[in-house]
Amino acid sequence: MLNVVVLAAGKGTRMRSNKPKVLHHLAGDTLLNHVLNSARNLGADNLCVVIGHEAEQVRQSVGEHNTVIFVEQKPQLGTGHAVQLTASHLVDDVPTLVLYGDVPLTQVETLQRLIAHANGRTLALLTVNLADPTGYGRIVRDGQGRVSKIVEQKDAGADELTIKEVNTGILVAPTASLKRWLSQLSNQNAQGEYYLTDVIAMAVADGLSIATEQPASEWETLGVNSKIQLAQLERIYQTQAAQSLMEQGVGLVDPARIDIRGQLTCGMDVEIDVNCVFEGQVQLGDGVQIGANCVIRNARIAKNTQVAPFTHIDGAHVGESAKIGPFARLRPDAVLADHTHIGNFVE
Repeated sequence: MLNVVVLAAGKGTRMRSNKPKVLHHLAGDTLLNHVLNSARNLGADNLCVVIGHEAEQVRQSVGEHNTVIFVEQKPQLGTGHAVQLTASHLVDDVPTLVLYGDVPLTQVETLQRLIAHANGRTLALLTVNLADPTGYGRIVRDGQGRVSKIVEQKDAGADELTIKEVNTGILVAPTASLKRWLSQLSNQNAQGEYYLTDVIAMAVADGLSIATEQPASEWETLGVNSKIQLAQLERIYQTQAAQSLMEQGVGLVDPARIDIRGQLTCGMDVEIDVNCVFEGQVQLGDGVQIGANCVIRNARIAKNTQVAPFTHIDGAHVGESAKIGPFARLRPDAVLADHTHIGNFVE
């Protein structure tokens, strides 16, 4: 069993948008939903989402799931304050994992390694070494290499600012102890906020061990604070998705020019030309060929079918050895038999 707290209350001023930051889209889904999907894949029994800016909009975007508890943070007084608000919803005898609604690419395998440290006497942090750690809280270790505390950028001294290992914010802690530490937080710092990171020093003072894990790739820890960063993470996501397809044997004419905004399942010897967009749930059978500049959404295309360039397929089922397009459009619920031909500009 596992408690998961997702912090999703921020406005995201640098996004220059009326939309809450966590509701911006990456690979066809909101940033927040990417994080919630990871939490569910971890088997989270108790999932709390802290909302604040445009709280009702965020709530509606997630939907009414019985596995999600929404807690509103108003006013917003820091990460420690946000987790404090969830305390009454957390089960004491299972660990609590803290995630962030604007950090969408952390891999489930990385989080599983972090959670593996969880027990009643250990707090585990996800850290990463950065060439330029500016802006991040530094991981301070003692002479034996043990974590002693986390110092935020604005509170760090000259020596601490040289540290390259930084806090990602993601942690897993024994819940009963976490609740006690949260109740002792102070806002006597440069920001005047309640830092979640202050629980690290409290854990050390209580004699708990502090374990650390690092992700396989730095991009797993990247958050979104601007449209520029959102575009950068989109490209990272698409690059990883393209590489995964090619490892499965899919032929991509140019892996830098494909967009997968959902789940794409391919059989053997599938070939995909440039600038194709796949949305929702798409299944391509063995030997399917997709021409350039196609948009395919929530569709099943059976083996050996050829889809010519500039074709749009939306919610259709296409049989074997069909020929579709170019410039064809298949609407939702269209069902095509084997060996069907749909010609130029046919809708």
